[in-house]
Amino acid sequence: MAQADPVNPYDVPHRGLITVALMLATIMQALDTTIANVALPTMMGNLGASPDNINWVLTSYIVAAAIMTPVTGWLADRLGRKELFLTSVVGFTVSSMLCGIAWSLETMVLFRLLQGVFGAAIVPLSQTFLLDINPKERHGQAMAIWGAGIMLGPILGPMLGGWITENLTWRWVFFINLPIGILAFAGMLIFLPKIPRRARGFDFFGFAMLSLGVGALQMLLDRGGEVDWFSSVEIWIELGLSLCGFWVFIIHMMSADHPFIDPRIFLDRNFVTGLAFIFVMGVLILASMALLPPMLSTIFGYPSVTTGLVMGPRGVGTMISMLVVGRLVAKVDARILVVIGFLLTAQSLYTMAGFSPQMDDRLILVSGVVQGLGMGMVFVPLSTITFATLDARYRTDATALFSLVRNLGSSIGVSVVSMLLSRNIQVNHTELSAFVNPYNPNLQAMSPAAVSGDPVALSQIDGLVNMQSQMISYNNDFWLLMLMTLVAVPFVILLRKPKAAPAGAPSVHMD
Repeated sequence: MAQADPVNPYDVPHRGLITVALMLATIMQALDTTIANVALPTMMGNLGASPDNINWVLTSYIVAAAIMTPVTGWLADRLGRKELFLTSVVGFTVSSMLCGIAWSLETMVLFRLLQGVFGAAIVPLSQTFLLDINPKERHGQAMAIWGAGIMLGPILGPMLGGWITENLTWRWVFFINLPIGILAFAGMLIFLPKIPRRARGFDFFGFAMLSLGVGALQMLLDRGGEVDWFSSVEIWIELGLSLCGFWVFIIHMMSADHPFIDPRIFLDRNFVTGLAFIFVMGVLILASMALLPPMLSTIFGYPSVTTGLVMGPRGVGTMISMLVVGRLVAKVDARILVVIGFLLTAQSLYTMAGFSPQMDDRLILVSGVVQGLGMGMVFVPLSTITFATLDARYRTDATALFSLVRNLGSSIGVSVVSMLLSRNIQVNHTELSAFVNPYNPNLQAMSPAAVSGDPVALSQIDGLVNMQSQMISYNNDFWLLMLMTLVAVPFVILLRKPKAAPAGAPSVHMD
């Protein structure tokens, strides 16, 4: 049975103003995923928190957003897409203001939980509306605009957060959302089209099991580094809860009459393949972003503002790529663009795997631009082709899953590379220290004082060993990400090229 989109994309007034309002909300939410990270040390003193406890400011937001993202589709059908979006923007803005006036760690964690709850629906709903209000032939350009907000938010967040913290106060990291939220709300209230509501029951058991799986997994990933992973009972409990939650949810989804997520959504090959690729993209985007700032700080001695400026060209490359690819995706096979994007990303990671403490800024800047170009070239056509053959009635659920899988990929990627980094540093330090002995002719030539046991010289040698151990460990992580990128390339053949929509006709999807 044929079913048309709930909005005729050829008859949407003020499409440009709607897009601006949607992107303001999207950028506001995307920035908050990383902008608060650099303010944590200052918050720690003001809120009287310990280094271990302050991380709950990040954990509470991540877990709340992860749990609430899958329920976006049901809420949108029940309350209405426009109504849910407006409520989300108001709730996110108000909770941001509450975060800015938080007077203790407990209140900050509570307000960050609220921020995650209200912010969870913003990204999937913005993607849904952009697909709804644009005809199929313009979906590539729409996803280029949407992707720019999603990709640039995490990149610009640390730089903007560092500048605000240094020049104002950490509270303005949250207060900055007020004017953005007001403008986004006003634009959507006036121009956003209303979408008819759809009667839909709520599968509480399915939601509870999925929430248990996602929430426990996020807790495991976020807390693992602090409690030494599987040497901690807490991590084993969270792993067990996560596996049980996902297993029961899958069985329930396949057997229930009205499951929380309709399993027919996974019959679309493009959508399933797109989820796999966006998981890889989630790993690549935030894993490399998580590695660079500490590397630039500890090995190269860059202050936080300089680190942000050095990483800025990555955002420039992403913007250029998305502007170009947004127009190419309607003319060139999207699968070709995805392959080129992955190869560019792999090239940048290959360059990063060759970083050394003696190099200048040029390689960092060049690799950043190339990586930005590559990721932008993957993100836009992937976001377009993933939904190209999917029935429009599944779109809100699908965009929610798309965002959830991307975020899970980011969390898993950051946790894995951070774990490997810390363990490899210890291994490399042990191996390199074995060469620091009085019988090594290289040590004798470089530092005779160290051979004779001078404490100052030995301290300098130990500093060099530490630096080299860290650099090798960072290089190993970049190698791992490069191999993951190259392994993903052949699977592009699983994506199907969608049939072109007839010019001037509404987008129709077959049941």
